[in-house]
Amino acid sequence: MKILLVNKFHYLKGGSEKYYFELGKLLKENGNEIAYFSMKDEKNISTGDKEYFVEPIDLNNGSKLKALDVIYSKNNYKKMINAIEDFKPDIVHLNNFQRQLSASVVKAAKDKKVPVVFTAHDVQAICPAITMLDSDHKICEDCIKGNYNCCFKKKCIKGSTLKSFLGSIEGFYYRKHKIYSKNIKHVITPSEFYRGKFINDGLEENHITAIHNFINIEDYNLNIENDNFALYSGRLSKEKGVLNLIEAFSNLVKENNDYKLYIAGDGPEKENIEKFIEEKKIDGNIKLLGYLSQSDLKDYTRKCKFLVVPSIWYENCPYSVLETQAIGKPIIGANIGGIPELVKNNENGLIYNTFDVNDLKEKMYKLFKDTELYEKFSRNAKEYAKSEYDKNIYYKRINKIYKKAIGE
Repeated sequence: MKILLVNKFHYLKGGSEKYYFELGKLLKENGNEIAYFSMKDEKNISTGDKEYFVEPIDLNNGSKLKALDVIYSKNNYKKMINAIEDFKPDIVHLNNFQRQLSASVVKAAKDKKVPVVFTAHDVQAICPAITMLDSDHKICEDCIKGNYNCCFKKKCIKGSTLKSFLGSIEGFYYRKHKIYSKNIKHVITPSEFYRGKFINDGLEENHITAIHNFINIEDYNLNIENDNFALYSGRLSKEKGVLNLIEAFSNLVKENNDYKLYIAGDGPEKENIEKFIEEKKIDGNIKLLGYLSQSDLKDYTRKCKFLVVPSIWYENCPYSVLETQAIGKPIIGANIGGIPELVKNNENGLIYNTFDVNDLKEKMYKLFKDTELYEKFSRNAKEYAKSEYDKNIYYKRINKIYKKAIGE
């Protein structure tokens, strides 16, 4: 089978890109031929496979005259047609394509009669602001079923009137032209939670399948230790709830000053986090690790007591959870989005009430203190990862979807 993988970034920017590259490797391991379609960028990774690139679109500094290219780009349509004619794929697999690549790549595949599947790594198909958070970073579902005027009125996209207007227009365009419901053969969501949101938005149940992301389990067979520190790894941004974690942790160390928290990652909230730590006078208990390489992050994960996922938005299927469980470490996660599907409360970790910092404090105290519980959760986390995230299981599932789409 020949599969053309599409994603707007061709370097490791986030979870979508990790999936994009890992899926390419998995497909090749199983005898398929693949090619990539993305944007030009000096950070792009050379894969050794066929690669097709379009000119980059800068959403922050681009020309206002080309603003509508984020909805439909004639140049990207031509590039996609050329790629399909050259590579002759049996199927096109979209990942993050909206805005920078635009709906034009979907139309090109349709015009060339190549079936398309789409992995929804976020909810941009429902929410023009992508996160289902309004400008105040509160959960917002006002745009469900096409009520995109709300995005414009609330200026949900970075507080910008223009960006929010374009996001709303894009939403109306995709819905009018039935991009997700008709032009894409099948939608894949990495969580049951996201699948439910898409169905609530109007997608038919038989048009969408939830499959948790996969990893190469063997890469995480590490010798684990217990250095008795909690770990957070991820982007330092408001929706990740890091300030709630620090507040809960500061209350914990008032009772026992022996506990430590390591925070790995970088992002726009770094300065606020540093100030908050200083205000709470807990800089001796919290260590900011900054951005870590994959190998360094694995090393900290294998040594931590547990990972905390304190998100306050609808998480999908975070790789940090999959990788931590595959190493054999428990997780304390917020009861939001797809997190409770992965962190089974009192089985392989603990779930706390999302905005309740006292509940989070109590859950951290419990796992720090109870060694027997920690060891039980660690064993269960490892076994759960083997049964749920194995790449061979994923390939069977995705291959079935490909064959069905091609057959239709």
